[in-house]
Amino acid sequence: MSAPSLRPIETIGFIGLGVMGEPMCGHLARRSGRIVLAHDLRPEPLARLAEFGVTAATPTELARRCDLILLSLPDGKAVQAVIAALEPGLSASQCVVDTSTSSVAVTRAIGERLAARGIGFADAPVARTREAAASGKLSIMVGATDAIFAHVRPILETMGTDVTHCGPVGCGQVVKILNNMLVFQNTTALAEAIALGRRNGVPADVLLPAMALGSGDSFALRNHGMKSMLPKIFPERAFSTRYAMKDLSYALEMAEAAGIDVPGAQLTMQRLREAERQGYGEEYHPVVLRVIDPA
Repeated sequence: MSAPSLRPIETIGFIGLGVMGEPMCGHLARRSGRIVLAHDLRPEPLARLAEFGVTAATPTELARRCDLILLSLPDGKAVQAVIAALEPGLSASQCVVDTSTSSVAVTRAIGERLAARGIGFADAPVARTREAAASGKLSIMVGATDAIFAHVRPILETMGTDVTHCGPVGCGQVVKILNNMLVFQNTTALAEAIALGRRNGVPADVLLPAMALGSGDSFALRNHGMKSMLPKIFPERAFSTRYAMKDLSYALEMAEAAGIDVPGAQLTMQRLREAERQGYGEEYHPVVLRVIDPA
């Protein structure tokens, strides 16, 4: 199948203005020099983004008017629903970039379907924290052809400092899902270390800074550990336990398809499910500490 010929990017659409999507769209409007249209189910983020010149529009209008459409949605089901709503209005030479985290199989199926109509597609899930989204310092992992990556890279660089081409469609999701699998497992290990340290006379405010000076240091320790688990602050509308379960389920789906046993990831899922069962489903996922060290 020949690669789609993509038209110049003059008007950009953005769908999904949540915790990550709103600041991403804001950076896009301020830095890209393009016309930006956006859609969300809530009016509040659209009102805030109007200050930067973002215009509210329906998905139908985005499909008709935009050269490039970016998605930032909660999960694969939402991505499938939005793609289905956009598809009737899309035409050859347009491009869609999904910055959500979705299953690899779903992502590749969407890419194949759009490519058959001459529509470009890339998966470009984002990593790092909501603070990184606010400051425009996300890490963005891209699955796309070389040509489509070159086409969308300048746009993605308005939102992130590290934009990595990971391979063809689906490979961005692979890297992001495995990145998150490691984060969740590291966070669970930190909770175990905090519990053991406390029961043996070393409180978390001594343990974590000391480990940060040794080979146990990590992004998870400095961010999830020091900023959330140490003060025991687990806000809602951050990366919740339910979101963590969703992303980890994609990793377990990949493992099953590959025939690989991943007991560490499976144990982490058990801890997250227990956190949800105890009522922490909407709280920031390092709340798993309350499951492992309830005191």
